[in-house]
Amino acid sequence: MDIKSQNDSLKHELKTAINRVLEHQGYCLGPETESFENKFANWLGIKYAVGCNSGTSALHIAAKLLNLSPGDEVITTPLTFVSTSWALSYVGAKPVFADTEENSMNICPESVRSKISKKTKAILPVHLYGQMCNIDALQKISLDYNLYLVEDAAQAHGATRNGKKAGTVGDISTFSFYPGKNLGALGEGGALLTNSFDYYSRAQSLRNHGSSQKYYHDEIGFNYRMEGIQAAALSVKLRKIDQWIQKRREIANIYLSELSDLPLHLPKPELNSQPVYHLFVIRHTERDKIAAHLAEKNIQTSLHYPIPLHLQKCFSELNYNKGAFPNAEKAAAECLSIPLFPEMSENQQRYVCESIRGYFN
Repeated sequence: MDIKSQNDSLKHELKTAINRVLEHQGYCLGPETESFENKFANWLGIKYAVGCNSGTSALHIAAKLLNLSPGDEVITTPLTFVSTSWALSYVGAKPVFADTEENSMNICPESVRSKISKKTKAILPVHLYGQMCNIDALQKISLDYNLYLVEDAAQAHGATRNGKKAGTVGDISTFSFYPGKNLGALGEGGALLTNSFDYYSRAQSLRNHGSSQKYYHDEIGFNYRMEGIQAAALSVKLRKIDQWIQKRREIANIYLSELSDLPLHLPKPELNSQPVYHLFVIRHTERDKIAAHLAEKNIQTSLHYPIPLHLQKCFSELNYNKGAFPNAEKAAAECLSIPLFPEMSENQQRYVCESIRGYFN
């Protein structure tokens, strides 16, 4: 990615927005945060948005809203960033992992169904790499078993499947605005989205020290407030997000075309879905050698995510062993993220394609 080129293209608008905060002094929450919350909720088609200081904090609040506690189980994916399961650990709930689909690398509904127990309270899928999971199937499972459905949409701002936007199906959804996200702040940021007024009002209190009225604290809360400067910057970038999504799709389509004849697993869109390609992840058994070859060509790559969560030391007490989730483990061993960002030039993309092709020729 090239965050600097994106921010440079918006430098005047960003400075104007930041200066506006300096004038009215609304640094913590304040008018900029309220304005962004309304704009982001409208863009998604959701009633309520609650700005937070990170996507991780938004997930923690979601777990609190559902009153998850020790002994409760939540089914989620092992192939994602650790924040998804942190939220469950923070409230003492147990992450129960389900395997991923072989092609999409998103959580597998059939595997989810097989993991349901009397202790299961919720399903927590991730729309990985900007492609929506099979949210309709997961919603049906949640209704069949009377479970909560929470979407981790941190990588999927604007992704759709069967005409539904990521973050609009579950009881609650959460987003991250980490600088590298498709909609990124100038630092940390996140949001919780819901159509429930009760969840909305309690989430507002929880992010602000458990207080709905200053110096009156209804429950133990947190300092998870979104900063005004971040909200102001996000409002500027939100005006560009649809344009950036379109550019990402155009670049992804070129990759899908130009690399289609190579022995790679490519992130082809699922049926009736429109990914937003937060990451373009190719897969191959010689992933590390391909990465080294590209590094020699001054092409940066990354791994998302090389160690699935069930094999992380921090979750060793869950007693999962290697081989528990073969699809997720295979994807983790083969995944390689190659450059994709809206400001990417045709020459840059051509160079990446030629360099990848050079490895196999």
